[in-house]
Amino acid sequence: MFNIRALQRNKTVRYGVPMLLLVVGGSFGLKEFTQLRYDEQKIRKKLDPSLEAKVNVQKQSSILEEEYEKLKEANLDEWKNIRGPRPWEDSKEYQEQQRTRQNRKD
Repeated sequence: MFNIRALQRNKTVRYGVPMLLLVVGGSFGLKEFTQLRYDEQKIRKKLDPSLEAKVNVQKQSSILEEEYEKLKEANLDEWKNIRGPRPWEDSKEYQEQQRTRQNRKD
C-alpha cells in the first residue's frame, strides 16, 4: 500500500523536504544564537541602578552648567555673520579678502 521506492524517486520528497527542513531549522537555530548575543550585550552594559542614577544626574547637571556659563560669557549682541569659502574658492585668498574688507569697515 505504501511504496517506499516511489517516495524515494519523487523529486519533491528527495530535494524539497530536506531543503524545507534546512531553511526552517536554520531559522530557529539562528534565532537562538542571536538571542544569546543580545543577552550577553545587555549583561555587559548593565550597571547597578543606584550607580547609574548617580552617574547620569551628575554628568547631565555638570554639562548643562558648563554650557550655561559659556552662553553667559558670549556676547550675542555684537556677532557678525561671515560667509565661509565655497568649495571652488581658495580658502586662503578668501580669508585675506574678508580681513581686508573688515579692516576697511573698522
